Amino acid sequence: MKLYELNGEKLSQVHSIPFKLEHDIQIVVEKNVDQIFGLELVKSEFSIGGFRFDSLCFDPESNSFVIIEYKKGSSYSVIDQGYTYLSILINNKSDFILEYNETKEKHLRRDEIDWSQSRIIFISPKFSDYQKNSINFKNIPFELWEIKQYDGGFICPDPLIIGQNG
Repeated sequence: MKLYELNGEKLSQVHSIPFKLEHDIQIVVEKNVDQIFGLELVKSEFSIGGFRFDSLCFDPESNSFVIIEYKKGSSYSVIDQGYTYLSILINNKSDFILEYNETKEKHLRRDEIDWSQSRIIFISPKFSDYQKNSINFKNIPFELWEIKQYDGGFICPDPLIIGQNG
């Protein structure tokens, strides 16, 4: 997608700036997760069972947990990582509730969470056609978002494929 700035009646192209590191994407999203997704950040770099989730979030609208994973390149599988993370979430519910309660200093009970609405969001500057097609099924709880940054401090998060919860 090309982005242009209108100066009077003349358009000039705004050039994209590649993210240097995956962590740069993570910082931008975590500091603005409420504005971009309507989510609460629970914990950055949440580890459980030998796995590390980039961002653990909570969706107050659906009362569910959301895991966000950041990728700089497009040479990875979203399906196996997504299902692994959902499995860890479902099999370790109490750890997620405890992390939420301790971090947010709130009291969230197990029966208040709609586990069926839990989902994984993958964010990358670019996804391959294979990745896009790998989650192109109804009711898959994965979302792909491409993110780009441009001259002038502009950021464009763009949902590509929205799963069952989008």
